[in-house]
Amino acid sequence: MEVCYQLPVLPLDRPVPKHVLSRRGAISFSSNSYFFGGPAPRQLAKRRGAISYDSENQTALYIRMLGTYDVRVRSQVGFEPEPRGSHPYLCVDFRTLHSRPQSAGPVSARNVRRLLSFQRYLHSSRFIRGIPASNPLGYILDDDYTGQAKLMLEKVGNWNFDMFFFDRLTNGNSLVNLTFHLFNSYGLIELFQLDMVKLRRFLVMIQEDYRSLNPYHNAVHAADVTQAMYCYLQEPKLAETMTSCDLLLGLLAAATHDLDHPGVNQPFLIKTNHYLAALYKNSSVLENHHWKSAVGLLRESALLSHLPTEDRLNMEERLGSLILATDISRQNNYLSEFRTHLDKRDLCLTNGRHRHFILQIALKCADICNPCRPWKLSKLWSEKVTEEFFHQGDIERKHHLEVTPLCDRQSNSVANIQIGFMTYVVEPLFVEWSRFSDTRLSQTMMGHLSLNKQGWKEGRDKQEANTSRASEEQRTSDAKDSNSKELPQGSKRS
Repeated sequence: MEVCYQLPVLPLDRPVPKHVLSRRGAISFSSNSYFFGGPAPRQLAKRRGAISYDSENQTALYIRMLGTYDVRVRSQVGFEPEPRGSHPYLCVDFRTLHSRPQSAGPVSARNVRRLLSFQRYLHSSRFIRGIPASNPLGYILDDDYTGQAKLMLEKVGNWNFDMFFFDRLTNGNSLVNLTFHLFNSYGLIELFQLDMVKLRRFLVMIQEDYRSLNPYHNAVHAADVTQAMYCYLQEPKLAETMTSCDLLLGLLAAATHDLDHPGVNQPFLIKTNHYLAALYKNSSVLENHHWKSAVGLLRESALLSHLPTEDRLNMEERLGSLILATDISRQNNYLSEFRTHLDKRDLCLTNGRHRHFILQIALKCADICNPCRPWKLSKLWSEKVTEEFFHQGDIERKHHLEVTPLCDRQSNSVANIQIGFMTYVVEPLFVEWSRFSDTRLSQTMMGHLSLNKQGWKEGRDKQEANTSRASEEQRTSDAKDSNSKELPQGSKRS
């Protein structure tokens, strides 16, 4: 039995992998279900459903449910398969775009992390379900790290929160642990009657959909943005007015705002004729993809399946509105509207539309707040995002594409990029945020922003001075060599 469904809300936005075009390959719903009470690997053949592609129709998915029906799901807009070899971009594999060669060894660090992650997931799952550990001594090291992480979470509202250190303590699971803790501390689990196992599975799927090889747009960045969002939600004006639904959507949007980021920007996708650019008509391409990916995981995990359909669709729409607000190309529009509201003093947070707008602004601030962190953290984030920019520039140069000026390592430096970013993007937004919420946190952020900007300027000036001095010494050395060559040995002056 075959039924065709249209998807006006969630169009398919992922191409069919080449390795499954020649056959009907299946994809399981969740790679982590075993960690949380799902079927063991040997029982996968008996699982409830699977997704497969058909080589004869690349715009459709087949979903087998309960082993009885094949339900064909087709995108409303559809997409044409890209002709092979039509553009050099097709040779770029985003999965390995930012990869680095690993040294060969008997046991790689990656495998060790995977093993520890499995133990931690399994241990957490047993704890959630109330099953005692069979060998408590086996988790001494794990519990030690968990204890330190819990101590950090007690200060999760501190603006100096070191997400890099927290990520090490949680063995690369900072996004899962942080978001789960915030949901629990706000009482959202009980209030929305969320299944804790479903919530945990959903957060794990989010974390895994972030590409860990990206230097910057990865799960650690998402966790950092979520922590910053929590700090803003704790500000008096927001804490007194935001509803539980606002809190839920704010945290979800922060955790998923860069979901499945490919490590390149929108102009790169457009000029390489990427299918996402065609699907979203070159408008907020990445942000639309992040939103649709988040909705897909929400539906796959069935986290909100117990809510009325109208409420679920409304929450998905509002989630998209928040994520779309992080599009940097629309920065001036949001900033102008924010400034107008502040000038007119007409923001009323008892109004749902105004609260949602402030949530959008808060998420925008959280997304670009790295320059407002203490210098040690801010510098590290700046180096990571610049590394990702420069890697895109290298790819563009390799494939003879026009190199994005911001991504050109030959004509740019970390200091110049950060000074420009702080001056033209970060500072205007946070000046207005300080007008809206004139608190100690705002003063702290503006203080760090000023110091960090000055630090980059001093570093740039020092580097330029050293370069100038080295050039002068080189010219002097060349001049001496030239003079010595004018009088060969044994020659006499006339």
